[in-house]
Amino acid sequence: MVLARRNLALEFDEVRDGHLRVEAMRGELVESVHRVSVAVVDAEGRLVARAGDPDFVTFIRSAAKPFQALPLVEDGAAQRFGVTDEELALACASHNSEPAQVDAVRRLLTRLGLAESDLACGPHRPLSVELALADASGVPSAIPKPQSAEADQSGSEGRLASNCSGKHVAMLALALHRGWSTSGYHQAGHPVQRRCLQVMAHWTGLPDSDIGEAVDGCGVVTFAIPMRSLALAYARLAASDQAAPRRVVQAMMSHPHLVAGRWRPCTALMRAYPGRLLAKVGAEGVYGAALPERRLGIGVKVEDGHTWASVVALWAVLEQLGLDPPPRVTEPGFAEVPIRNTRGEVVGSLRASGKLTFV
Repeated sequence: MVLARRNLALEFDEVRDGHLRVEAMRGELVESVHRVSVAVVDAEGRLVARAGDPDFVTFIRSAAKPFQALPLVEDGAAQRFGVTDEELALACASHNSEPAQVDAVRRLLTRLGLAESDLACGPHRPLSVELALADASGVPSAIPKPQSAEADQSGSEGRLASNCSGKHVAMLALALHRGWSTSGYHQAGHPVQRRCLQVMAHWTGLPDSDIGEAVDGCGVVTFAIPMRSLALAYARLAASDQAAPRRVVQAMMSHPHLVAGRWRPCTALMRAYPGRLLAKVGAEGVYGAALPERRLGIGVKVEDGHTWASVVALWAVLEQLGLDPPPRVTEPGFAEVPIRNTRGEVVGSLRASGKLTFV
């Protein structure tokens, strides 16, 4: 078939030129292509490997959460309010709103003397339910789903069930500890958000003025930085010997089930590489990750914002960096993610193609 020959020729040219990308296969044909920009940076700031544009600037969305949680520990709020490592992991989380996750966030909120109405994040359907519904829409699915969406609901679709509720409670705790008003804590001019910007600037090495700002999906400030800077921030965070960043990193790696939840790649990846991998997804095809033992940070952006493609891309980066196959995997791997139709039949897959360029 002429179309197939032209399609495969394009694929060969792209791979030959060293472009890392994620392909959506249907049958034997590449149906669509997701371009990927990657930066791999060491803790000293050296670019180790790249794909696409390592200086691609984008909003890093929830990949910023470990850094937004840092002031909670650095400024003493975590100690004052008795924040546990589990609660700290939830401050860094985009969680499923599973009962244990929501209950833990609720307990911390109560300890602060605040109510759910104090949270600025809007309610949404729990992410675990979104995943359960994904197959019916033909969205790629790599991991098992519950039999029905209804069977997995936490029983709440309020503000506590927001995947960002842990971050919001942490920000409220910081405001209380510093004597700042809790009103408007999510807005750009509030001291909580200025403190988060200060932290982001420190770990990326960028001036405040070079960090873009906008409103995130949950209402707080989100930051736009190059992938190289995201990778550097994660490398420095994971390699730091300072108490606060060490505690944040250990909380996430020790409690991966709280950082995301069942059927979620962040949880599956950190469980597969206990103590060896830090990973945090961001909306619109972003991943921030680190290999603490190797003092490396990784920034991934799928340019069209495809979330599942970012998982496949991150897995390809880890493989090409020589990360050994995990000793135990409780969920299927992410090298090739099935695409299902509305009947639940596998009709294609997402797969990575091409290589990193090592500098």
